[in-house]
Amino acid sequence: MYQLDITLRRGQSLAARDRGGTSDPYVKFKIGGKEVFRSKIIHKNLNPVWEEKACILVDHLREPLYIKVFDYDFGLQDDFMGSAFLDLTQLELNRSTDVTLTLKDPHYPDHDLGIILLSVVLTPKEGESRDVTMLMRKSWKRSSKFQTQSLRLSDLHRKSHLWRGIVSITLIEGRDLKAMDSNGLSDPYVKFRLGHQKYKSKIMPKTLNPQWREQFDFHLYEERGGIIDITAWDKDAGKRDDFIGRCQVDLSALSREQTHKLELQLEEGEGHLVLLVTLTASATVSISDLSVNSLEDQKEREEILKRYSPLRIFHNLKDVGFLQVKVIRAEGLMAADVTGKSDPFCVVELNNDRLLTHTVYKNLNPDWNKVFTFNIKDIHSVLEVTVYDEDRDRSADFLGKVAIPLLSIQNGEQKAYVLKNKQLTGPTKGVIYLEIDVIFNAVKASLRTLIPKEQKYIEEENRLSKQLLLRNFIRMKRCVMVLVNAAYYVNSCFDWDSPPRSLAAFVLFLFVVWNFELYMIPLVLLLLLTWNYFLIISGKDNRQRDTVVEDILEDEEEEDDKDDKDSEKKGFINKIYAIQEVCVSVQNILDEVASFGERIKNTFNWTVPFLSWLAIVALCVFTVILYFIPLRYIVLVWGINKFTKKLRSPYAIDNNELLDFLSRVPSDVQVVQYQELKPDPSHSPYKRKKNNLG
Repeated sequence: MYQLDITLRRGQSLAARDRGGTSDPYVKFKIGGKEVFRSKIIHKNLNPVWEEKACILVDHLREPLYIKVFDYDFGLQDDFMGSAFLDLTQLELNRSTDVTLTLKDPHYPDHDLGIILLSVVLTPKEGESRDVTMLMRKSWKRSSKFQTQSLRLSDLHRKSHLWRGIVSITLIEGRDLKAMDSNGLSDPYVKFRLGHQKYKSKIMPKTLNPQWREQFDFHLYEERGGIIDITAWDKDAGKRDDFIGRCQVDLSALSREQTHKLELQLEEGEGHLVLLVTLTASATVSISDLSVNSLEDQKEREEILKRYSPLRIFHNLKDVGFLQVKVIRAEGLMAADVTGKSDPFCVVELNNDRLLTHTVYKNLNPDWNKVFTFNIKDIHSVLEVTVYDEDRDRSADFLGKVAIPLLSIQNGEQKAYVLKNKQLTGPTKGVIYLEIDVIFNAVKASLRTLIPKEQKYIEEENRLSKQLLLRNFIRMKRCVMVLVNAAYYVNSCFDWDSPPRSLAAFVLFLFVVWNFELYMIPLVLLLLLTWNYFLIISGKDNRQRDTVVEDILEDEEEEDDKDDKDSEKKGFINKIYAIQEVCVSVQNILDEVASFGERIKNTFNWTVPFLSWLAIVALCVFTVILYFIPLRYIVLVWGINKFTKKLRSPYAIDNNELLDFLSRVPSDVQVVQYQELKPDPSHSPYKRKKNNLG
């Protein structure tokens, strides 16, 4: 077996396939008829620069590497731009070789289609190296195209940081951007890319001078830095988005632990982007063997407890807590290979922190015995643990997943979690044994609740689903019906449908209006929270799990499975992308409206006690303030703060504390997804001795 490391450098003088005399090229690598890598798309460029790396395992050198270049066409058949072969037998082992390949079309051999420049290194692989090196290919769907992402992890036996630092980017604004619409304006948004990490900003409608005020964090994997590719786009509903311009940030040229303000000129376009970029030291994210972990070392445990003690409230507000996850073993996994076995490995994710175990080959009851540590930036984050089957020739097969909110974790308890399907709505085959510890500062966690949530850069784009559309419609309808029923109830009091009830309402109305003070508004909300709390602790709360959401989620799972099988076939849906995009927008709006109503309900229902207690503290403070301080003083302070905020902090990110708080409260769908399943009593777990488990 050989390892082929390829760096796709650039293309020169490629063929024009679009009306404007340009192309949107991307490259496919194939070996033995199987696609092993696909590059990113470079828009409107006949001399594209990729600088992308791919690592491919090769069984033998008889099969050449087949390179094919295509022009990306939105929703249509991509145009062929030429192909070439690389004979692997001609490569010198363990030596980097620069290769220039001339692209040809077998049907038109005389046409000049340009060249592709590569750097390749071919190294032999020993058999035992498979135990310490794991290759994972993750496919995700984007605009009906599949791209492949490769991640490599060395299975180290000592603690090691998997990245070198954090790159924090604040997208401030754009200036004098190019007008792409007929009205002389644009609807701009910005894409960022650092390696496999990608972010997309929000869309700012009808402006050439957008104000974003958005913040993103990237992981820095290379000691010397890296290049962040930045592209600006104009959003067009129903057709391909227009390219506004591009620029780059060379991180190796920036000093550490310092915020840099950058005004970047957009190339191949007009205007500037204004950014703030900060490079900081690496967070505490590591992987080690079970025999070496932080919390069992008494001295290190005391240091961690001291770091998050109540006395250190204002020391590094972003460092909320510490998470340690022991991934011990799994039992009874699904057989993904024709041999009746699987090659399972485990992926542990906390927001954008993503660590992987080694692969245990040909085993349905793998022992990993690994310890992962994470820095907690938001106590309302959800730990996701996913088991995959490694496939060298294609993307990894999904075996099961669990999602565990950090606030629901019981420290130091080894538990068997039933693996769920991709949608986290029902069980799949197998259980995974985890032991998790969470240490955090409650005051820091509360303060972080009032700022925007961290966005995930590895996140699938929403797609059209009739079941998802139906589910969101039903959820929103239920929220609206609550308001409608309340309106009917109030109206019935006016109509004296029930004289005793109307009389009581009339007396209450007179009493409240005559004695009304502003502080009574938070006081009523406080009483409602308290009332629900006593109902719950007294056992009189008769709320039942809503099976409507669960039933629709299960139906959606069946539809998604069917979509996955048909996804590689270009169907009619690709031809009517405009209608699909509108439907997806409606689907997302319904979800947002329904989630907003459900989160308010779940706050008062004590779905997450930490958040409900936080709401009680806030309401108590507001009640006292409104009782003792005249309203005009409160409005005066609020207005002065609003008017001077941009003067005091011109690059501050705008946020709404109430909406940020509600974003941490789970919707009904998330409550179902995070619910822990009970192991089947009839299931006889795989018995074994607890070796090396202490």
